[in-house]
Amino acid sequence: MAYEIDRDPSPDSPRLGAMSLPPVPESVSRARCWFQKFIAPYNPACSIEDCALMISELVTNAIVYGWSDDDWVVRVEWFRDGASLRIEVHNPGFPANVRLRRPDANDAHGRGLLLVDSIADSWHAGPSRFGGTVVSLVVDDAWPG
Repeated sequence: MAYEIDRDPSPDSPRLGAMSLPPVPESVSRARCWFQKFIAPYNPACSIEDCALMISELVTNAIVYGWSDDDWVVRVEWFRDGASLRIEVHNPGFPANVRLRRPDANDAHGRGLLLVDSIADSWHAGPSRFGGTVVSLVVDDAWPG
């Protein structure tokens, strides 16, 4: 399965970029690196590293919890909504399975959404327009007004 990058949204679109990734562990670092590369020309005032970290967590969750009988991909898109940056991660999993956990100190996993919750200004999980689940996060004031 190939990786796909969409760097050329229409000029009227608030979408700044998108990528489709196979559900394999290598896609996590690829998503982080590609996001950092393709968001940089837009000069956001927010921490690109924090956004890349949140993408890593959400792509990891999408790979671990996504499921389909057919071949599938993890879709990552990022948008400018006024002064805010919105990032969406789509997978064919079930929206009801997305939940914020409070893991014990000894738990090795389960902190991804907790990390997103602590860094993003807001986040939401629900049905994806592609079918399955989308988890989206918003970073306010990503661009000076």
